[in-house]
Amino acid sequence: LRDDFRQPPGDVVVAAGEPAVLECVPPRGHPEPSVSWKKNGVRVSDKDERLTIRGGKLMVASTHKSDAGVYVCVATNVVGERDSEPAELVVFGAWGFNFWGSGRWVLSWWD
Repeated sequence: LRDDFRQPPGDVVVAAGEPAVLECVPPRGHPEPSVSWKKNGVRVSDKDERLTIRGGKLMVASTHKSDAGVYVCVATNVVGERDSEPAELVVFGAWGFNFWGSGRWVLSWWD
C-alpha cells in the first residue's frame, strides 16, 4: 500500500457516556484493503459490545475514561499494511446531580 490514507482519522473529544466515532478512508489498493484499529499501539478488539468496527469507522457506543488514547487506523491487504497518522480520543468527565440529605441536590463532577 503505497498511497496515503484518503481520509486519516481526526481527533475526537467527548464527555464520558457519550458515543464517539473515529473514521478513516484507507488508501486505494488491489484488493481493496480491510480496516482495523490500534489504540496506544494495541489492536482494538470488537469483542467489547460497546465497540463496532464497520468499514473505516470505529464506533464507541458509550465512552468510558479508559477509552481515551491515541488511535491509529490500519489498512491491510495481501500487498501489505499501512498505519494512518494518529488521532486522539479525549474523554472528559461529566456533570451530574447527587442527592445529599435534607432534600438537597448537589451538582458534582465525575472523572
